Amino acid sequence: MVISAAAPLTGVAGAVPIAFLLGNGIGVPATFAFMTLVMLIFSAGYVAMSRHVRNAGAFYAYAARGLGGLWGGAAAFIALAAYNALQFGLIGLLGGVASGVFAGLGVDMPWWVWSLIAVLLVGVLGYRQVDLSAKVLVALVALEYLIVFVVDFAILGKGGAGGLSVNLFDPSALFSGSLTAAVLFCLGSFMGFEATTIYAEEARDPDRTIPRATFLSVLLIGTFFVFTTWLMIAGVGAANLIPSLKALSDPTDFFFELARRYVGGPVPTIAGVLLVSSLFAALSAFHNYIARYSYVAGREGLLPAACGRTHGVFQSPHVGSVVQTIGAVGAVAVFAGLRLDPVLNMFTWISQVGVLGVLGMMTLTSAAVVLFFRRHGGGSPLTTFILPIVSGAIMGGLFIYVFLHFGDLTGTKGGALGVILPALIPAAGIVGSLAAARLRASSPSAFACMGASRA
Repeated sequence: MVISAAAPLTGVAGAVPIAFLLGNGIGVPATFAFMTLVMLIFSAGYVAMSRHVRNAGAFYAYAARGLGGLWGGAAAFIALAAYNALQFGLIGLLGGVASGVFAGLGVDMPWWVWSLIAVLLVGVLGYRQVDLSAKVLVALVALEYLIVFVVDFAILGKGGAGGLSVNLFDPSALFSGSLTAAVLFCLGSFMGFEATTIYAEEARDPDRTIPRATFLSVLLIGTFFVFTTWLMIAGVGAANLIPSLKALSDPTDFFFELARRYVGGPVPTIAGVLLVSSLFAALSAFHNYIARYSYVAGREGLLPAACGRTHGVFQSPHVGSVVQTIGAVGAVAVFAGLRLDPVLNMFTWISQVGVLGVLGMMTLTSAAVVLFFRRHGGGSPLTTFILPIVSGAIMGGLFIYVFLHFGDLTGTKGGALGVILPALIPAAGIVGSLAAARLRASSPSAFACMGASRA
């Protein structure tokens, strides 16, 4: 589920070329290595907390147990806003990509038709058990990795455009261009790794599987992107990387151009279809996250009690799944009705709201880990104090940067959307805190139990 949310092929075809172009060029592999280290630093405290708090609310539960119920309410609503934003953005991207890919195969339909098909299929999977979603996603993600590795090893076998001697960790390359922009695009490729703890109540052996899934996910994602971005650079040559990207009408064609040059045949077409399935896998993963946060918020009194019930047969958080599906259909209807672009508008505008929200939750969680273990003891100073402080400072800094430069990152600078969209995250936090305050007034005992272990 985590790897599905990270959507490896989507990252390779979508985020990486833009990171090359707008970020630090040949310094991107080193940036991925740096972000892998940052994610591992965050994971140390995150995993330490998971052994003491087992709750499907994850970020919410950790904030509630570490920072108190008001912060827990804020984290719960920020999570709902952030993951819905990521979901809505990806729905637009899938519609735009699918309409182009399948038009080339003779099936020409508007983007919103493809988006609605995906929304309904994801809704069916989310309504049923997580095991069904996981089985479908495993197959899709395996095919994603396979097609990327076919291109990777073709470049490796042919020695690239001018040899494979690209210095991945040259400091001058790392700090060339915009390192901050590169960090943000690389961060997006890890998005979803934090969700291992959402399944703590459903895992058979959470003490073993949750830490293993968290660290292995970070290492797998990071290693994959370091390896693949190195070979993408080698595929055109370090000196030709930026000129090659600028020569394309759409930088997201870069990976497919490499596939045509080094493999050819049906591989580029297959990669296009798998890009659609990659986006579908990410949609399914985020849908499951949203359904579980809705379930926890309903169960613990922050949302209507109906949200906190599971299905009588499937044992899935079906109410949150249905509500999310309805919201997704509404989002598609709004953007299609206003004739806005599914990629430049729906994806670019809304998905960055999700990135901002996840950064905020990771900042809160890092602080929660420190305060929780200072009160309750346990754990080593390294994993429960030093590393969480480091990760909190990094995530907090990135949150402030994205919030202040949201208009530049999304193309909404100078308009009302450049202010309204990023403001949705702190607004969600305020609403969540008010919901927690209402719970404290109506049921002090329920407020005191917010985020408590349930497994």
